[in-house]
Amino acid sequence: MFNKILLPIDLAEPDMAKQAAERGVALGKASGADLRFVTVQSTVPVVPEYEHLASQDQINAFAATIDYPEERVSTVVRFGAAYHEVLIEAEEWGADIILLSSHRPSMSTYLLGSNAAKIVRHARCSVLVLR
Repeated sequence: MFNKILLPIDLAEPDMAKQAAERGVALGKASGADLRFVTVQSTVPVVPEYEHLASQDQINAFAATIDYPEERVSTVVRFGAAYHEVLIEAEEWGADIILLSSHRPSMSTYLLGSNAAKIVRHARCSVLVLR
């Protein structure tokens, strides 16, 4: 079914990240897929090197909590616009599916669009959005 599942997570939203991880693990176990967690940081960090290290440590710690073979899980921190970096990571890694959580849309989201909507519109692979 799927060989590579990309899971974009927001480290500031642990409940949503956990929800995506649980679904990703279930889908991964059913498919025998590799999982990759990606988090995207702003291009204007407060302390560039420290923020990258903290984010990498945080995403590694998050990935270590899931019930999945360690050798089948990888993590990456990218910098830039969230939707753009997720799409680039999906292409570079060769993801078969992007599985992400999304907030309920607000009025500003309807007018401006959300990261999830942009990923759905522009991804070259399947996308599963969890509410």
